[in-house]
Amino acid sequence: MKHTIDATGKKPGRLATELAVLLMGKNRTDYSRNKIPDMDIEVTNAGAMSFDSKKLIDKKYATHSGYPGGIKLQSMEKMIAKKGGKEVLRMAVLGMLPKNKLRAQMMKNLTIKE
Repeated sequence: MKHTIDATGKKPGRLATELAVLLMGKNRTDYSRNKIPDMDIEVTNAGAMSFDSKKLIDKKYATHSGYPGGIKLQSMEKMIAKKGGKEVLRMAVLGMLPKNKLRAQMMKNLTIKE
């Protein structure tokens, strides 16, 4: 089944919850935790999402190199400038999916376009 969702004017968190439910298959009557539904989701206009000005500054994304003191913090504003709004949406959906072996396979069913 194929879903196409327009992200124009939507908040990234609200849209991410909707996408996570669809990717897990929780909207289906034959939902099973250990199976991935045959679902292809395409999100268009990810760059036209509505971002709060306060969250652009306050929200931080962290990465760690593995070395002591190797944490790098990046604000949402810089993330959007560097990688676009689709990366913010991808990170939000990734955090809402279950942390198990099926998560990578679920993310392959998601296509985000600027």
